[in-house]
Amino acid sequence: MSITITPQELKQKMDKGEKIVLIDVREPWEYNICKIQGATLIPLGTLGSEYKKLDPQAETVMHCHMGMRSMDATQFLLQQGFKNVKNLTGGIEAWSTQVDPSVPRY
Repeated sequence: MSITITPQELKQKMDKGEKIVLIDVREPWEYNICKIQGATLIPLGTLGSEYKKLDPQAETVMHCHMGMRSMDATQFLLQQGFKNVKNLTGGIEAWSTQVDPSVPRY
């Protein structure tokens, strides 16, 4: 099973109305610049305590700016027993360039 999802795959799932928990692990200042509609902000530094509020059975997609921090977050959740968690390849940067150019880049 792949632990990554492309921006196009995520967009397809969202367009179909699939229930996806989208978690943004960037810092609040980054989230204030741009965000993917429907994403919940849980900065990576707080994930160690905040993950307990998440449903380990839900389809969960993690993202950050370029995909590095969210890969760490994805690995962490898998270690905590989450079964259906994926990292958004290329992060919000790829989302902006490949799916939704209205999302500002920084």
